[in-house]
Amino acid sequence: MIPIGDSVRTRTFPYVNIAIIVATFLVFFYEVGFASNIDEFFYDWAVVPVELTDYLDNPGDHSLRVLFTPITAMFLHGGWFHIVGNMIFLWVFGDNVEDALGHLGYLAFYCLCGIAATAAQVWVDPNSAVPMVGASGAIAGVLGAYLVLYPRATIATLIMPFFFWTAYVPAFLLIGFWFFIQLFNGVASIGYAVGASEGVAWWAHVGGFSAGFLLLWLFRPRRPSVGIGRPMS
Repeated sequence: MIPIGDSVRTRTFPYVNIAIIVATFLVFFYEVGFASNIDEFFYDWAVVPVELTDYLDNPGDHSLRVLFTPITAMFLHGGWFHIVGNMIFLWVFGDNVEDALGHLGYLAFYCLCGIAATAAQVWVDPNSAVPMVGASGAIAGVLGAYLVLYPRATIATLIMPFFFWTAYVPAFLLIGFWFFIQLFNGVASIGYAVGASEGVAWWAHVGGFSAGFLLLWLFRPRRPSVGIGRPMS
């Protein structure tokens, strides 16, 4: 299922959400067009769990750069399908969460969710040497916040493989189903390397979603106004 719109009207322009999307695409274009050694680039700026845990144990043995990889990794992606899928979700859900939290609040919230997502995956698989890239952990946090803010919103969703068929799904059902899939696969992946079978860091999604769900209460969002019915954006 691919979300393409929702029924929630925003009251402010989503400057931060759009800036994140643009910055993410610019980094991706650099990856595919200008990075001379993409593997080295990923290992420098992606999260490598074993490297991060080693840094926390012995900070003097590593560059300070390692400490910033939970943020830099959010702007790296492994291919077109990866980045487009993530940015579609962020486009549909992020503007409404930014509207509720305010611009600076949303930026802080997004980064904290990304850090929490990294922490969850590293905690489950601390010895992995596989680089973790992508914004999906932070976006999972956005979904968690959206679920709290707008559970009765309606999401326009393309149903695979019949992309011409649009279903209108309640937010609590769509996001709840998405989270169940992440949790199910996360439990099933325990004992394997990070996303060994599919290349997906499932626990980053679970951790990011949980962080977004919980952090929202600390950010004291403005009371949202929710349009109920078919999506208009």
